[in-house]
Amino acid sequence: MSLALRGTTILGVRAGDRFALGGDGQVTLGDTIVKSGAVKVRRMEEYGILCGFAGSAADGFALFDRFEKRLAEFNGRTQRAAVELAKDWRTDRALRRLEAMLAVMDSEHTLLISGTGDVLEPDDGIVAIGSGGNYARAAARAFLAAGWDDPARIVRDSLAIAADVCVYTNHSIEVLEP
Repeated sequence: MSLALRGTTILGVRAGDRFALGGDGQVTLGDTIVKSGAVKVRRMEEYGILCGFAGSAADGFALFDRFEKRLAEFNGRTQRAAVELAKDWRTDRALRRLEAMLAVMDSEHTLLISGTGDVLEPDDGIVAIGSGGNYARAAARAFLAAGWDDPARIVRDSLAIAADVCVYTNHSIEVLEP
């Protein structure tokens, strides 16, 4: 599943029992690039989770914090924390105004969390959000179909392809593995 927010591309890929999540570093304000090396993915070490955001940076960081609090509350159970965050996001007046999305991966789950209350788990183990998400997802699917089995390499090369086509995505790529 890929949903578009202008300003970044986040891609997560699962290949066998391995997974990786990455994102580009471009930050835009309208049609202007204001930063090229932002980091929009992070490890939640305590839980073995990788998380990335697309959308407003402040909103993305607020969601990271809320998600981490929910993880602590539910003893690191990713799906439960994601569902509770999505419920909060949908029902809380302040949270409803947040303009960001989260991509979350752990050893078992690949999730997309949106402000409309969605917690989606793609069938193919690929999650893509942001303006270049569809390009990165298509490239990742092609690499997997070609037999590639290194999720970090798939994420890096797919994001590079997205950066070549999407003006809101750049080549300052950060890729995380657990």
